[in-house]
Amino acid sequence: MFELMFFGMYAFVLIAAAVGVIAAHNPVHSAMFLVLAFVSSSALWMLMEAEFLALALVLVYVGAVMVLFLFVVMMLDIDTKSLRTGVMRYAPIGVIVAFVSVAQVWSVVWLRSAGLPVMARPEAAPADYSNTKELGAVLYTEHVYAFELAAFILLLAIVAAIVLTMRRRAGLKLQNIAEQVAVKSEDRVRIVKMEAERD
Repeated sequence: MFELMFFGMYAFVLIAAAVGVIAAHNPVHSAMFLVLAFVSSSALWMLMEAEFLALALVLVYVGAVMVLFLFVVMMLDIDTKSLRTGVMRYAPIGVIVAFVSVAQVWSVVWLRSAGLPVMARPEAAPADYSNTKELGAVLYTEHVYAFELAAFILLLAIVAAIVLTMRRRAGLKLQNIAEQVAVKSEDRVRIVKMEAERD
């Protein structure tokens, strides 16, 4: 009973946060709503006894990826007024995506209520069971190349975010390292000899 109550509460917070990501006018507010959505999803993973996925969602996405998103959003200086114009032209695509998403959720609910074995609730794991150990054993043996590829893609995304912030903008002061290194002391310091004067 309590598990179902907490599931409904976290699911409601997750849906509200997802709507906030789309409806917020400020990109920083959208990113913060996305953080709330990730935390709510992590709580749902905990209820389904997937502790490793829940912790990874918080540590990796909230702790690292979202910080990167916030840096990119704040450093790109996005013009929110230009983004608001012409929003309604994407409304048909949004309606189609929303309809497909609702249909997928409804199919899961229908399959679970139909009693098919594919959607049967798994048996509870014993107290000494560690899904982190089992997942690590599979991840670093059978799927090690896919894991390394995902790490490389994440590194590429970080480099791309840094490159995006280094674009030339009006009024932006840039350093020329070659000119700074080539400067001599005679070009910057001028020694003037003066006779001592008495008052």
